[in-house]
Amino acid sequence: MIDVVHGWITTIDGFLWGPPLLFLLFGTHIFLTVRTGFMQRHLWTALKLSVTKEKGAEGDVSPFAALTTALAATIGTGNIVGVATAVSLGGPGAVLWMWLTGVLGTATKYSEALLAVRYRVRTADGTMLGGPMYALENGLNMKWLGMLFALFTVIASFGIGNMVQANSISTMAASNFGVSTQLTGVVLMVITAAVILGGLQSIAKVCEILVPFMAIAYIGGCVTILVSSSEFLVPALKLIVSSAFSPSAAGGGFIGASVTMAARYGVARGLFSNESGLGSAPIVAAAAQSRNPVRQALVSATGTFWDTVVICALSGLVIVTSILRAPEALGVLKGAELTSAAFRQAMPTFGPAVLTLGLLTFVFSTILGWSYYGERAAEYLWGKKTILPYRIAWVIAVYAGSVFTLNFVWDFSDVANALMAIPNLVSLLLLSNVIAADTKRFLTEGNLDDAYDAPILQRR
Repeated sequence: MIDVVHGWITTIDGFLWGPPLLFLLFGTHIFLTVRTGFMQRHLWTALKLSVTKEKGAEGDVSPFAALTTALAATIGTGNIVGVATAVSLGGPGAVLWMWLTGVLGTATKYSEALLAVRYRVRTADGTMLGGPMYALENGLNMKWLGMLFALFTVIASFGIGNMVQANSISTMAASNFGVSTQLTGVVLMVITAAVILGGLQSIAKVCEILVPFMAIAYIGGCVTILVSSSEFLVPALKLIVSSAFSPSAAGGGFIGASVTMAARYGVARGLFSNESGLGSAPIVAAAAQSRNPVRQALVSATGTFWDTVVICALSGLVIVTSILRAPEALGVLKGAELTSAAFRQAMPTFGPAVLTLGLLTFVFSTILGWSYYGERAAEYLWGKKTILPYRIAWVIAVYAGSVFTLNFVWDFSDVANALMAIPNLVSLLLLSNVIAADTKRFLTEGNLDDAYDAPILQRR
């Protein structure tokens, strides 16, 4: 019976993450890019704001803390293994399509955060709450759809945000260092509990330290590898660009891939990696100190830039240059095997260390970031009394994920993850006039320092 149900879920999963949702997400990226007047041209301003303290603004954490918490949840195995999957299935051109998805997805991540701050609520104890569920309820009077989004978020959080991530760490520790999955599970459970039981402030403090460290270490490692493979760098760039817009022939370690295949797998992996349009990141953006919605929206938009435009692009370049260096050895590999072999081929000692450190920190940070998303969704559905039980259940799930096989959990939570996008996209498209108006007022007309004069709603 379980196998039958698993088969149904796999079928649904394939449909949801197939062309309809990919076209809807990518189309929304393009639509919001135009609707916001190509807000990507304000990237430098956004990067400066991300490290600027907000003085006198309402909110629970700093803009930088909100950004790093969102990045903690976003940057994960998709940035490394997901890129290898895209290259092995769609050819080298998939890297460029993934990169373009990140560039355009910046506008969607910006728009999500803008709505999260605009429609956030303040509880009796002063806590700020927001996200697509509040935008749907307060902006569109569609609380029922907000409840569906929150339900899918809770389900996805325990799957993709928790158990699958814990399983990745325990499996890696067992295969690379011979550590038992039970021991890894206990250690991971204790560390996770020490962080998340302290709530958002504790999670944000850890993420403010962990995320910059892991990003700088991984980016620095990739750059070092690319410098050592400098003779293959220009050929790799030419191959990536040419294969994105013309069919690539089989050979040189790559499969033959059409433009459609390159676009399909590049866009799919890009969307899955940066989560623009899924509605997760705006949940923490709503807690940020911000004098108006556009300031935090710009800060949040830099998350997609770092995740896809920088980290995924570097991963793709390392993989493509490594395949060009050793086509026969790497050309037959896929997914995690290709990733491991590519980093090892580039620099036998240094490469695997970069990969292992990157995966360990990326995966653990995802557990922390998603714990906050799921907690806030549970609070929206069942009230504040659910917070402590949710945190306890989260810690237990970390151990369970470390020791059990999770194919069923992965597919089931993947479905929930896709279903999160649909209510969120409804809010983005139906409230695009609000997004455009606030963008014009605070960004286009140069009023970024103005205070937001709309009231923050008190939660009923």
